[in-house]
Amino acid sequence: MSIPVTLNPTIADLLRLVVPLADRFALQAGAVDRPGAFPVDEFRLLAEAGFLRAPLRPALGGCGLGIEASTTEALLRLLKHIGRGNLAIGRVYEGHVNALQLIQTFGTEAQIERYGREAREQHKLFGVWNAEDSEGLTIVPLGEGRYRLEGSKTFCSGGGYVERPFVNGKLPDGSWQMCIVPMDEVGTSCDRDWWQPLGMRATASYKIDFTGVELATDDLIGQPGDYLRQPWLSAGVVRFAAVQLGGAEALFDLTRQYLQGEHRTEHPYQQERLGQMAIAVESGRLWLRGAAEVLAAYDPQFGGEPQVQRPDRDRLVAYANMARTAIEQICIDTMQLCQRSVGTRGLLPPHPMERVIRDLTLYLRQPAYDAAIAGVGAYALAQTTPADGLWHG
Repeated sequence: MSIPVTLNPTIADLLRLVVPLADRFALQAGAVDRPGAFPVDEFRLLAEAGFLRAPLRPALGGCGLGIEASTTEALLRLLKHIGRGNLAIGRVYEGHVNALQLIQTFGTEAQIERYGREAREQHKLFGVWNAEDSEGLTIVPLGEGRYRLEGSKTFCSGGGYVERPFVNGKLPDGSWQMCIVPMDEVGTSCDRDWWQPLGMRATASYKIDFTGVELATDDLIGQPGDYLRQPWLSAGVVRFAAVQLGGAEALFDLTRQYLQGEHRTEHPYQQERLGQMAIAVESGRLWLRGAAEVLAAYDPQFGGEPQVQRPDRDRLVAYANMARTAIEQICIDTMQLCQRSVGTRGLLPPHPMERVIRDLTLYLRQPAYDAAIAGVGAYALAQTTPADGLWHG
């Protein structure tokens, strides 16, 4: 398949291209399903098709994908399709979108132009590396606008390939500061042996030591504590939920193809299981559409303007966490129904179902599940609005 180089992608262009791209990613997924691998060719295709620049505002050469709230439904559809093709690619691309949203929300005009130009003209891949172990990462002020990093980050998806990651760390007063590390201009230590996962092998989510890296004030994004501000921190969970739902859709398609190939479509129990899977994945699609509607109604920009306090912020956060929780359960149910339908033979490598189940199992283990669902309950208990108008009134 030939993918056209798209200089000025539109939402329509992206939606038209993402289906054949996802199909191609699915065919190639087995080749990169190993530690140390990364879907380099696939990200080259995404760059050539305009996906890396798409999250930039139109004035910066993108189409506002995700940063303009009206495009949220299209973004979630795109992420779902990419996840259907390869969850590892979806994970890394979702991080790229997240990073460009943060820059355009909290960055200065000069930073927005600088990083926008790198995404647009140089096809730089961005990401957000926020996980860390007990040692953590600290940012040490050196004076005269200089800072030194000390410590490591874990689960650095796209390690060795993401060139502009957010690498957030603690300042001496304990506050959390966002910064972007120009990986192609500094020296770091990458522990590739740390990443020996069950699934998501192709994300190259290594442990990286940044000790000794020096940054300037221009590399720091926003004010201390901005990364943890709501609704931006939690509203974005719908992005990874969309990628995960793509994995569930892949399993639905693969299960159906397997049963058709084995001539087992007339069995009533198989029909019942496929019916349950169809309901599950359609429910997920409706959750994404609902989340997109709530985000679009909240503010024209994703998460709103940082200087504006919104009284309906908690409702947006609660709805996003509902969608994330519901889609997690949809994915779990779909995996179980798939396994019951195909049995052992369909779950042996190199059948793609085996890989998708491993990838999805690992990817679903996102942090703070209990806090997310408890927050939904706490919000609901604090309201008196009837259920019919609680979320969309």
